[in-house]
Amino acid sequence: MSKPIVAIVGRPNVGKSTLFNALAGSNIAIVKDTPGVTRDRIYADVSWLDMDFTLIDTGGIEPDSKDVILSQMRSQAQMAIDTADVIIFITDVRQGLVDADDKVADMLRRSGKPIVLVVNKVDNMAKYLPDVYEFYNLGLGDPIPVSATNKLGFGDMLDEVTRHFDRSYLEEEEDDRPRIAIIGKPNVGKSSIVNALLGENRVLVSDIPGTTRDAIDTVISRNDKEYVFIDTAGLRRKSKIKEDLERYSIVRAVAAVEKADVVVVVISAEVGVTEQDAKIAGIAHERGKGIIIAVNKWDAIEKDDKTIYRYTDKIRQVLSFMPYARLLFVSAKTGQRLEKLFDLIDVVVENHSRRIQTGVLNEIITEATALNQPPSDKGKRLKIFYVTQVAVKPPTFVLFVNDKELMHFSYLRYLENQIREAFGFEGTPLKFFVRERKEKD
Repeated sequence: MSKPIVAIVGRPNVGKSTLFNALAGSNIAIVKDTPGVTRDRIYADVSWLDMDFTLIDTGGIEPDSKDVILSQMRSQAQMAIDTADVIIFITDVRQGLVDADDKVADMLRRSGKPIVLVVNKVDNMAKYLPDVYEFYNLGLGDPIPVSATNKLGFGDMLDEVTRHFDRSYLEEEEDDRPRIAIIGKPNVGKSSIVNALLGENRVLVSDIPGTTRDAIDTVISRNDKEYVFIDTAGLRRKSKIKEDLERYSIVRAVAAVEKADVVVVVISAEVGVTEQDAKIAGIAHERGKGIIIAVNKWDAIEKDDKTIYRYTDKIRQVLSFMPYARLLFVSAKTGQRLEKLFDLIDVVVENHSRRIQTGVLNEIITEATALNQPPSDKGKRLKIFYVTQVAVKPPTFVLFVNDKELMHFSYLRYLENQIREAFGFEGTPLKFFVRERKEKD
């Protein structure tokens, strides 16, 4: 069995994300006093005494809302409820028991899952405890008073949560599954790609730009192999970042790239490649990640026999700093070429972790310097004594030379191209460090 799953559920603004962050030990979910800020369910691993479990934070449930975003949040919360082994139903002592709480309680009762009723914002027990008793009217057993902000009452709450666990679950092994971050501007179809690969509406999708505000992990299986996809908030130009919310999203997207092995940069075929796409791709390039460029909405473009070449040339021109990136034209709507994405990911993961034997590597460098003499300055010529690979993810090389000032950027690029020609390395950047060494050494 897998680890138990616990979902935090409640109407908007009762403190679900604050409780989630306090239990998870980090600011994983966005917290802000604006109803509807936590849009997608977010996962975190939590430990209490001898028990480990997975915690899910959900968007607030507004039972009667007609708003497209809030109604989708309601269905996302329902998916979390269906997935969970135990549900933490959180309410707000300061607002008191309201009609929406009753409706959420009815929804939870129908799930048949164990429910732990929590009354939040009880910062002062003596002052607020009489108001907690009102929540007995929900008919869900004893309400447990907590303060998510001050981390009060957590022991009683977690004791009650873990009491419902099946203790025979197995500990998870070390996770060596490929991690893939999906990044790009808002509304290019990042979530749609994940949903199309998964075959269910796991990630919130809407025509409203910036719908996905948090980075969330989705496990997708193919040919008995699992891939962890991280769908991130759409990145926007700084001039368009008007809310703190957008800043959180950018930090989260960068964090998602840091956690990933491979980054899929999604570009809209309808809009074409832009300078902003280059900035977003640069985040992954600078961090040395394996990169695939997915041009989405390819089905929406009128094409002739030269269309794909024109797009490719333009993308290579704008993203000239990453010629190694693999390019794929896809459609999340029709599923066109999406299966090939897994094959490309496998190739890039392998190349990102590839290690070359020192002897073979030096043979290639020796041949390269024989074909194209190293640069010289004032009668002194660059000598490359030795090259070795010191790391993977990305492949990283150290070149020992007589004078590193003589190593011109263009010659280093030439050597990189020779290594790529010999060993492939498609989809991954290569890093080079030049070190000086005296000839007698």
